Amino acid sequence: MELRKSLNTIGVFSLGAGAMISSGLFILPALAFSEAGPWGVLLAYAVAGLGMLPAIFSKLELTSAIPRSGGAFFYLARIFGGGVGTIAGLADWFSIALKSAFALVGIGLFGSLVAPGFGETEFKLIALAALVVFTAFNIVSVAGTGRFQVAMVVALLGILLAYIVVGYRSMDFVHFSGSAFPEAKAMLSVTAMVFISYGGITKIAAAVEEVRDARRMLVPGMLAAFLVVQVIYLLVVFVTVGAMDGARLSASVSPLTDAASGFFASPALSELAVVLVAAAGLLAFFTTANAGILSASRVPMAMARDGLLPAFLGTVSRKGTPVPAILATSGFMAAVILGLDTKELAKVASLFILLVFALENLGLVLMRASRMANYRPIFRSPLFPAMQIVGIVLYLSLIASTGPVPLVIAAAFVVAALVWYLAWGRRGWTRTSALLTMTRRLSEPDFGSTVNDLEDELLEVLMERDNIVEDRFDRLVKESAVIDYDRTVDREELFRDVGDLFGDRLRMDGAGLARRFAARENEASTIIDPGVAVPHALPHVVLEGESLFDLVLVRNRFGIKWGGDEVVYTAFCMVGSRDERTFHLKALMSIAQSLQDPAFVKAWSEARTDRELRTALVLARRKRFPDGGTELPAKEQPLG
Repeated sequence: MELRKSLNTIGVFSLGAGAMISSGLFILPALAFSEAGPWGVLLAYAVAGLGMLPAIFSKLELTSAIPRSGGAFFYLARIFGGGVGTIAGLADWFSIALKSAFALVGIGLFGSLVAPGFGETEFKLIALAALVVFTAFNIVSVAGTGRFQVAMVVALLGILLAYIVVGYRSMDFVHFSGSAFPEAKAMLSVTAMVFISYGGITKIAAAVEEVRDARRMLVPGMLAAFLVVQVIYLLVVFVTVGAMDGARLSASVSPLTDAASGFFASPALSELAVVLVAAAGLLAFFTTANAGILSASRVPMAMARDGLLPAFLGTVSRKGTPVPAILATSGFMAAVILGLDTKELAKVASLFILLVFALENLGLVLMRASRMANYRPIFRSPLFPAMQIVGIVLYLSLIASTGPVPLVIAAAFVVAALVWYLAWGRRGWTRTSALLTMTRRLSEPDFGSTVNDLEDELLEVLMERDNIVEDRFDRLVKESAVIDYDRTVDREELFRDVGDLFGDRLRMDGAGLARRFAARENEASTIIDPGVAVPHALPHVVLEGESLFDLVLVRNRFGIKWGGDEVVYTAFCMVGSRDERTFHLKALMSIAQSLQDPAFVKAWSEARTDRELRTALVLARRKRFPDGGTELPAKEQPLG
C-alpha cells in the first residue's frame, strides 16, 4: 500500500505552524526569561528564528528536489550514505518525537488550570492519555488528521492575535528598563533551548510524500508557516514580558495565561481571558502532538523501506497509514514523557534538531558539489554556500552550549546508531551516495556516464514530483544511445556514426542504415526547427522484422553541416519496423512538444553527460501517451 496524498498548501502551512506553536510559546518563555532576562529572552527568540534560515532554506531545497517520506533521513542517507543516514534518521525521528512529547507534557501542565491540586504524576498521566487518543486518530485517517489540524491552527492563530492586540494595552514598559543583556555563554544556552520552538518546521519534510502537489504547494506552505510563526512568537513574548513583573514570570508554569489574567480589571473578563488563552494552549499542544505523531512515524517507515530498520515498520495499512511506525513512535514518546524532566527534555530535543540542521546544511553543499544530473530542486537556497557555512558553525556552537547531560546523551545516541547500522543496516545498504559520486567524479573523469543507482532513483522521484506518468517514449529515451560530438561534422559522417550505432544495437547492416537515412533526407528535409533535425527511416523506409524501434540522441555544440547554409546542433535519429508506424508518430509528436519547453532547451544545452541529455528529454513537458493507447488526434500528421 502507498501513502495517500491528502495535504494541500493550507495543510502544509497548518502542519508546520501547528507543530511550531506549542510548548515553545506557552511554557518556555518563563524558563528562558529566568535565565536571560527581558531583553535576553526576546533576543534568544529572534536569534533562534534568524538562525533557522540556513536550515529552512537548505531543507526547502533538498525537500523540493527529493520529496519523499522520511524527510531528512531520506535525502541525508542519499547524500552521506547509510551510516550517517542512520544517525540522521534516528536523530530526526527522536527530535520530532521529543518535540511532540514536550507538547503532551504541556497538555498535562495545563491541567493545573482546571485542577490546581494536580502534581507531576497527574500531568504525565494526562499526557499519556492524550498520546493514546492522538495515536488512534493517526492510525484511522491521514485526511482526517489533516482537516483536524487546519481547524485547530485557524482557531489557535485567532486567539493569539487577540492576545497580542488586547495584551499590548496592558503592558508596562518599566519591565524592560534597567535590564542588561546576558553574557554570550548564557545567551547561547538559552537560544539553544528555545530552538525547540521552531523545530516543528521539520515535520513538513517528513510527511512531504503526502503533499498533493509538492511542486506547487511545498515551498509557499513551508515559508508561510515559518514567517507567520516567527512574527507571532516575537509579539507574544514581547507582550508577555511587558505584562508581568520579573519574579512572577520567572516562577510561572503557564506564562501566557498568567499574563492574560491581568489584561482586564473586571474579574469576569479576566477569567474569560484566562480560559481563552488556556484553550489556545491546549490547541497548540494538540496540533503539535497530532502533527508530530503523523510526521515522526514516517521516518522509521522510510528507514525500514531502505533496510535500516526491521521491515515490519515500513508496512502501510489499507487506510494509507503506517500503523507499526505510528505505534513505535508513540511508544518512544511515552517513554520520554515518563523518563525526562521538562527542562532536560527541551534541551535534548533541541540538540537533536540542531544535529539534523547541521547535517542538512553540510549535505546541501555536498549535493551541489556532486553535480547530480537529476538533482533539480524547485527552490534554491540564496547566498549559497555562505549561508550554509554560517548555519553549520551556528548549530555546532549551539550544540556545544547545551550542557553536559544533553551532550552525553547525544554521544551515546551516535554510538548506538552506528552500532545498529554496522550490525543490521549495512547488510542491506547498497546505494551510491552523493558523497561517493562527488569523490569518484573528481578521480574518474568518465564516471558521469556510468550507471548510477542514485541518479536513477532521483529521476523516479522527479517524475513523481512533477506528476509525470512514464510512457513508452520515456522508456525509449532512458535506453537510447547518445552521441555528443566535440568537433564539427557533416551530415554524411553523422549518418555513418548513427548507422553504426543502430547496427550494433539491432544487429543489422550499419552502412545500409546510413544509406537509408541519406536517401530519406534527400527526399525531404527532416529539419523541424532551427538547428534541430529528426532523421528517421520511417515512414518511407522501414526495417525488416517486427516490434523494432530505436532512438539515438545527438548533440553537437560545434554544429553539423547539413547542406547549404543549414547547420544542425541537435538531432533525434529514429528507426523502426512497419508495425511501429503509430508509435513513430507519437515519438515525433513527443519530440516536437519537448522542443517547445524552455526548461528542456536550457537543460539540453547545459547537460554535461549522456545521462543528463537523456534526463532533459525525459523531464520535458509534453503530452504523455498511456501504455497500450493508440489514439492520435486527427489533426496530427507526421513531421517532415
